[in-house]
Amino acid sequence: MQISLRQHSGRVRSTYTVVTRLCCGRPLVRPRASVNVAVDVAPQTLQYGKELENAKVAVRLASKLCQIVQRQLSAEERADKKDDSPVTVADYGAQAVVAWALQRADPSSRLSMVAEEDSAELRQPAGRNMLERITQLINSVFAEAKVGVVLTPEEVLKLIDLGDSQGGPTGRHWVLDPIDGTRGFVGMRQYAVCLGMLQDGEVVLGVLGCPNLPQGPVGEQDGQEGAAQRAGGSDVGCLFSAHRNYGAYAAPLWDEHAEPVRIQVEDLSNPREARFMESVESRHSSHSTTAAMAEELGVVLPPLRMDSQVKYGLLSRGCASIFMRFPPPTYKEKIWDHAAGFVIVEEAGGRVTDAGGARLDFSRGRFLQLDRGIIAAPPALHKQLLQAASKVAAAPLPSGQ
Repeated sequence: MQISLRQHSGRVRSTYTVVTRLCCGRPLVRPRASVNVAVDVAPQTLQYGKELENAKVAVRLASKLCQIVQRQLSAEERADKKDDSPVTVADYGAQAVVAWALQRADPSSRLSMVAEEDSAELRQPAGRNMLERITQLINSVFAEAKVGVVLTPEEVLKLIDLGDSQGGPTGRHWVLDPIDGTRGFVGMRQYAVCLGMLQDGEVVLGVLGCPNLPQGPVGEQDGQEGAAQRAGGSDVGCLFSAHRNYGAYAAPLWDEHAEPVRIQVEDLSNPREARFMESVESRHSSHSTTAAMAEELGVVLPPLRMDSQVKYGLLSRGCASIFMRFPPPTYKEKIWDHAAGFVIVEEAGGRVTDAGGARLDFSRGRFLQLDRGIIAAPPALHKQLLQAASKVAAAPLPSGQ
């Protein structure tokens, strides 16, 4: 794998291909007149075209590091954070890699990044071995990508701590979850590297790297343990991306030269044809609430359970039609758990709101303020889901039910 941080000078063009082809048994896009329509998009004509390309480079590098770690995960390479969620060398390593790539791409400006991890544990004597391992992993990925850089442990610590921004309604802030779905990562299931960009409080671009996700049809087995073992083929590994007002796209994760394909949500209005998605883990989303919502709506297909923002990617390309998340009242949703997927679904034609119908607001710092939960779906189904929520989800049920 050779990845370059390209400078966007001159007339650099990217070709996005809109095609009718099956994904999960449904067309990605329904063009009106032509089966194969090429649309030329010059990165510099997009307001944030350069930033989007840099984000893709960063996510691909971080995804490679994560893939290496997942394949050789051992007890020595994971620890438990104080909130009882697992963290691995890949979480820290991916955050450092993304911070390095974004900072190197634009060295003239100060990087502001809202991210999940900090280096406090790694700075303790007990964390030195893990820090050395993280540094070794990063440098091995850099060597494979031929970026010509070798980092020291101290440089890695500084890069990790670039994620301490509080975000807010003004300025530019990158929003990163280095591994969304860490429990899925440790359990050899699905996970995603999630990177979004806020400009004055609005999510203007997003990129999801999904190393274990098939590029074609997806079934229940793809959300279960063993998904990692099936990864590695040319048809596994997806990169989703979106630029505000220019649509959502999907491409093979490991091929930076592949033409992105425009994707759209499946425009369903009949709940009996819809499949809904929910988290594998129930601690942060009540399965009983989502089941009651599905029953109230008239959904008859069983749920598709997947870890992480992979669900936003699947919704955006029409592999399922509904995503619901109802956390317990005490849980605070972090912006990095939703920012990238949010803009990708919206640009694919879907709606993402809380259970009261309010569009998600990422301008209030590191946490979202929500009415009960999150609902994402095509417009017609979304309206029906809000009506169901008014009956079923008046108060969230305890997590784990």
